[in-house]
Amino acid sequence: MFIKKIGIDLGTANTLVYVPPRGIIINEPTVVAVSVEENRVLAVGNEAREMLGRTPETIVASRPMRDGVIADYRITEALLRYFINRATGRIKIFRPEVMVAVPAGITSTEKRAVVDATMKAGARAAYVVKEPILAAIGAGIPINEPVGHMIIDIGGGTTEVAVVSLGGIVSCASAKVGGNKIDQAVSDYIKKRYNLAIGERTAEEIKIKIGSALPVDEESIFEVRGRDLITGLPHIVEVKTNEICTAISEQLRQIIQTIKTVLHDTPPELSADVMDGGMVLSGGSGQLRNLDKLITESTGVGCSLANDSMFCVVRGTGMALEHLEVYKRSLR
Repeated sequence: MFIKKIGIDLGTANTLVYVPPRGIIINEPTVVAVSVEENRVLAVGNEAREMLGRTPETIVASRPMRDGVIADYRITEALLRYFINRATGRIKIFRPEVMVAVPAGITSTEKRAVVDATMKAGARAAYVVKEPILAAIGAGIPINEPVGHMIIDIGGGTTEVAVVSLGGIVSCASAKVGGNKIDQAVSDYIKKRYNLAIGERTAEEIKIKIGSALPVDEESIFEVRGRDLITGLPHIVEVKTNEICTAISEQLRQIIQTIKTVLHDTPPELSADVMDGGMVLSGGSGQLRNLDKLITESTGVGCSLANDSMFCVVRGTGMALEHLEVYKRSLR
């Protein structure tokens, strides 16, 4: 079977690849390991993520995407080539059409960089589409109707909030806060409260296992292993849900403020539509426990989590590729 179309959600934390009609075929961390001496890419994805925080001086494992945009062009190109080659296999008769999701606030220069990197990585044609549009498509929102729909996509590097109507974005705002900043807040809290240094993977695990956007009556407990900053020795502490809720409150406040900004800038007719239909929450970080309830309480507008919220954007790329004529207006 020859693959002609590939959809890529090139996220700050994870990269997902969708091939119509097979669906999502790759879900790996957006991490690249590079040899310092030879300036050569050694590993990508899962293999590179295992190296984070564990490499000698001669190897650097890093994330080439920062806040949803390319921070290192050459490494991003290598990353795209790796995923396109994984999707197409060794035998290539056709160069594929590739659709890449980008943040709504991307500049024309950054957009050009994504197109160039995608073409150099082996694409025949490259489409660059804004994440809120793709998240809305993937969440099953009928974006081509003359009705306002609000989508909140919270990824690893950014929070994208947009009101979509007639296939386009009417009002939108982007905040450079997402899963990574929330993880960092957890790490900083534990460092300050318990004098314990933990890695980013441990912070992410704490957020996923016991994190909550609102205080809870029945708290969960997580046993955290790290390095004591005073003795320098390994140490274990117990952390509770409401502590994490306090730790991440500033990041959640920024997300709420971004949502309020978009609601404020939305035309009255579309605001009424949003009030009636509610807001849809997508993205991996949108799965934080009670986040939908916090948004509803803070704005007075209903909010619900999309099905398989982590995969809305990449699923949107696949659906848009399969129905290019229908979504042509949205791809500009």
